[in-house]
Amino acid sequence: MLLQLAIRDIVLIDRLELDFREGLSVLTGETGAGKSILLDAFSLALGGRGDGGLVRHGESQGQITAVFDVPLDHPARRIAADADIDNEGDLILRRVQVADGRTRAFVNDQAVSVQVLRSIGQTLVEIHGQHDDRALVDPGTHRLILDAFGDLQADARAVAEAAKAVRTARTELERHRSRIAAARKEADFLRHAVEELAELKPEPGEEAALAERRQLMMGSEKVAKDLNDAYDAVAGQSSVVPTLSAAVRKLERRSAQTPALVDPSVKALDAALIALDEARAALEDALRAAEYDPRELERTEERLFALRAAARKYDVAADDLAALRERFEADVAAIDAGEEQLGRLEAAVGEADAVYLKAARRLSEGRRRTAAALDKAVSAELPPLKLERARFTTHIDTDETAREPTGFDRVEFWVQTNPGTKGGPMLKVASGGELSRFMLALKVVLADKGSAPTLVFDEIDTGVGGAVADAIGQRLSRLAAKVQVMAVTHAPQVAARAESHFLIAKEPVPGSDRVATRVLPLAEEPRREEIARMLAGATITDEARAAAGRLLESAVR
Repeated sequence: MLLQLAIRDIVLIDRLELDFREGLSVLTGETGAGKSILLDAFSLALGGRGDGGLVRHGESQGQITAVFDVPLDHPARRIAADADIDNEGDLILRRVQVADGRTRAFVNDQAVSVQVLRSIGQTLVEIHGQHDDRALVDPGTHRLILDAFGDLQADARAVAEAAKAVRTARTELERHRSRIAAARKEADFLRHAVEELAELKPEPGEEAALAERRQLMMGSEKVAKDLNDAYDAVAGQSSVVPTLSAAVRKLERRSAQTPALVDPSVKALDAALIALDEARAALEDALRAAEYDPRELERTEERLFALRAAARKYDVAADDLAALRERFEADVAAIDAGEEQLGRLEAAVGEADAVYLKAARRLSEGRRRTAAALDKAVSAELPPLKLERARFTTHIDTDETAREPTGFDRVEFWVQTNPGTKGGPMLKVASGGELSRFMLALKVVLADKGSAPTLVFDEIDTGVGGAVADAIGQRLSRLAAKVQVMAVTHAPQVAARAESHFLIAKEPVPGSDRVATRVLPLAEEPRREEIARMLAGATITDEARAAAGRLLESAVR
């Protein structure tokens, strides 16, 4: 509830502090005394549109502060916490309006955006007037009101969660479809590449080995004759090996007679023979390597050229062809698996949609039952408000093709003000006075269904009097038993039912030629005098004072 409202330098208000309490508080005063200024200032503190023209003449800025006492679990505290605002204790909303049009917003003395201030303010206060488009006349709120009246919030949350699941499933399906479509464009190329590379069977390092072998075979023809000549010298008919071997044997036979002379020579000749044998073996290896079949060279070149052609085609090194084949095989497998995954995702969308349909149909059925109950409850409040011939209906348009988080239904409050006339949206059909009374009937019915803790009614009794004004007063009083209610009123019947009465008046400022708006809390006798003024007008008679007394006594009973 609102505990205190402090205003500095706004239009005709230089300095004002008001303390409020639970129940019904009324603000009365002559036309032009400043009641609208007070509400404009309060609206500014709640996040309303700023206007440099609100700053009192001669001042650089004005300021409005509103102090609220709200439960720890109130939505306003959650919004404040989400904005990293320390919200222990009271919530203090402050707005500074600069004369050049700029504004600054604060919550608990922490600077915030106007959007945050407005979000918090909307959970704390509802302002209702004849032409107020922010409250119950806004069709955007009607579905929420209907769900709150029927305790359908749990069903509504289930629909919102189901809608989220449908969106998620559809998003994943569309994303996968895009991937599959792109893959399908390459599928033929990938499959052909896999077949080609599988047939080629490239191996890492194969190109270098083939190139070396090819080079060897191409160069072997030039060195073959020299190798043969060398081999003939070492192991052929002209070889010295047999002569050396015979010489070694002769020397070995003489070794026993003169070992000191023979043995070193034998040892050296043995070493020479061993070296010549190693040379022979090396030359034989070389000759075998140099021997090749021209068809082998052809096969080697074909294989080498095929590897290099594939490397150019796929724009990779020949040594990377084997890895490329594995990657292409994985891509083809992914495409095949993707087709299967596509079916699973389509099934998941169907399942999510079925869950949504079930939840949304249940919510829609609940809304229609609740609409009938709400229509009946509001209609019961209309006759005393001089709307006995009017009709209130909750209009629901259902589109089961929709998959909105709010369900299938578009909800709007319609009214028919007179028999035979065409019904339609409340804001378009009802006149200003009728609209305010429809809103009052709604708020009385909805008082314990998620209402803001403070309700402000701005002259909703305009144009009515007598029994209708008294009926409005009764309903405001009933409403104030559940939430804090503030009413700007010209009806003495409404004022008499208030727990707190504030008089708004313009007074001259001593020592200057200007006037300022003052707001005074009225005690018992001044309050009786103010209600008498409201009854009688400019001249307050004894009869008016007596009538005021009777109104106050009747209100107490």
